[in-house]
Amino acid sequence: MIYPNHKIFEQMKFFKLVYTLLLACIAGSVLAQVPSPGKPQEKPIALVGVTAHIGNGSVVEDAVVGFDKGKITIVDAKSNVSDDKLSGYEVFDLAGKHVYPGFIIPATDLGLTEIGAVRATRDSREIGELNPNIRSIIAYNTDSENIPTFRFNGILYAQITPQGGRISGSSSVVGLDAWNWEDAVVKMDEGIHINWPGKYTREFDFATFTVNRVPNKEYDQDVQSVKTLLDDTKSYIEIGETSNLKLEAMKGLFDGSKTMYVHTGSAQEIVESIKILKGYGIKKIVLVEGEEALLVADFLKENDIPVIVTDVHRLPSRAEDPIDLPYALPSLLVEQGLTVSLMYDGVSNARNLPFYAGTAATYGMGKEEALKCITLNAAKILGIDDVAGSLETGKDASLFVSEGDALDMRTNILERAYFQGRFLDLEGIQQRLYQKYKEKYEAAGK
Repeated sequence: MIYPNHKIFEQMKFFKLVYTLLLACIAGSVLAQVPSPGKPQEKPIALVGVTAHIGNGSVVEDAVVGFDKGKITIVDAKSNVSDDKLSGYEVFDLAGKHVYPGFIIPATDLGLTEIGAVRATRDSREIGELNPNIRSIIAYNTDSENIPTFRFNGILYAQITPQGGRISGSSSVVGLDAWNWEDAVVKMDEGIHINWPGKYTREFDFATFTVNRVPNKEYDQDVQSVKTLLDDTKSYIEIGETSNLKLEAMKGLFDGSKTMYVHTGSAQEIVESIKILKGYGIKKIVLVEGEEALLVADFLKENDIPVIVTDVHRLPSRAEDPIDLPYALPSLLVEQGLTVSLMYDGVSNARNLPFYAGTAATYGMGKEEALKCITLNAAKILGIDDVAGSLETGKDASLFVSEGDALDMRTNILERAYFQGRFLDLEGIQQRLYQKYKEKYEAAGK
């Protein structure tokens, strides 16, 4: 009797297992494909009888919203639009429905992170502290399963932003309907993101079971590293002969072609960071996070600094603050005359952006002002307001139809959506799973 070699036998079993798992993954990926991008608009379309939420704070009741070749051509009350003007349009009677410009989410790692808890699916940060040359757009994955969950809530634009380090890298604005990152780009490498060092760090004390603020002994050193990079960039611009990828990426901050996004929350750090950056001649600065921005609102207004407020649904950072301060913060900043947008830190909950705006609306802003935070204000901050952010003739036809108020999770039910005139398939894995188990339990109940 011939006995098989034990090692060879074990190897065969191992390769068989790997092969089986690979086939299972391939089969699963086929079933879980994200929707293909929409086909180019073939004929003019008119949405008639809708409530048009313009995105600039105004509303047009019983309106007509028309678009052709991917651009908006009509936004007007139905009574002002003659039948002759609609000749050649494919007309959809959507009386009682609401039309909104596509929502815009800034400072997100959408398409860079698939599952936050799984390291192999995170491609949002690079090693090292000073990485202005890192371009997030190169890593953007248009086949991310997270993208359909964003579109399903009306988010059609995103600022793809790197994470980590002192200077994380360059962000780009994309449209959420594309075959690849080249197709997705709306505005490439439009800003550099810096995580300003904190004067204090937080340490957990197991003896008292509390979180204590501890002075950051390396604060001055951390700030100096940023200053050195800025000094080197200014020298690099003056010399103009050598080639340095890091410094080349920083040049746009000094001629105004790029924006510096400063991620910090403390009032003291907000003031110090902006003073330092302004002192170096950086022309466009945006504050991201801004937990204590209200304490320095006059300073921000004086220096014309927009604020991207993060995590409306959270507890206040200071024990003495009102429990609902984060909910009311966007409204309070707008009252101070600041341009405000909204974001959420982390890709898993960022799809709920419109509902964070809904909370801000309840806490002092009103619905149309809150809507501006995720439409026109966001577009202005990101520099894409010439094509997005509002329902205006000449802008891209990136919009959606909702059965009700899109800032309310109970009535944010998208009936249809278009990106640059292309009709979007709104189905994602969540809708497929819902339908799958709905059919199962309906069958079981018969």
